[in-house]
Amino acid sequence: MSVQQTRRPRPASRWRPLAVVSAASALYALWIRPRLLTWGATEEESRRAYPGDELVPEADGSSLMATTLPAPPEEVWPWLVQMGYDRAGWYSWDRLDHWGEPSADRVVPEWQNLAEGQRLPTVRDGRSWFTVARLEPHRTLVLRSDLDLTSGRSFVPGAGPPPWARMDGIWGFHLRPAPGGGTRLVVRTRGRGRPRWLTRPFDVLLGEPAHVVMQTRQFHNLRTRVGGQA
Repeated sequence: MSVQQTRRPRPASRWRPLAVVSAASALYALWIRPRLLTWGATEEESRRAYPGDELVPEADGSSLMATTLPAPPEEVWPWLVQMGYDRAGWYSWDRLDHWGEPSADRVVPEWQNLAEGQRLPTVRDGRSWFTVARLEPHRTLVLRSDLDLTSGRSFVPGAGPPPWARMDGIWGFHLRPAPGGGTRLVVRTRGRGRPRWLTRPFDVLLGEPAHVVMQTRQFHNLRTRVGGQA
């Protein structure tokens, strides 16, 4: 009687899943991620410096996304200047960043006054906010965020010792006239987190993909609103 021997797995097969994961990680890091973080931007736009960059001089990460809107800057600006949780919303996925309440579909005169230093709440209870850091009508709007990760609350830089776990960043909107009477809208982010071992993996694995999803939705909704008005 012959005894059938059990076949042992080939040594190479043990490493196959690791090789697949490594290849996928390299593809994302070297090809997919750089394209996501420069979605819609030209090479020239990606190389430029923008107002507000100096607010985060040693950024851990950044992105530059762009689109063309079918209206001149002076017609796009009123939609941007009225953003805020307790104002027009953010024109993105409202279920994720506006408690399900639809963002405004019209320009509201009462929300057109904005000044540097003004706070724009990001959540219902007002515990976190953006601060208007740079404002040049029809050209530049830079919002700054300084967030204590342990409490989920914003803090004021320089008002005391910084939280041990925090994220600082900017969200900048830069408008330029485009051919045909449109607007080239470039959106710039720069961020810095501490401690790096905690914030960097979170940013790469979750923060950056979430920003791409939300920002492209905002582009779409702004294009619909501005185009409907034009």
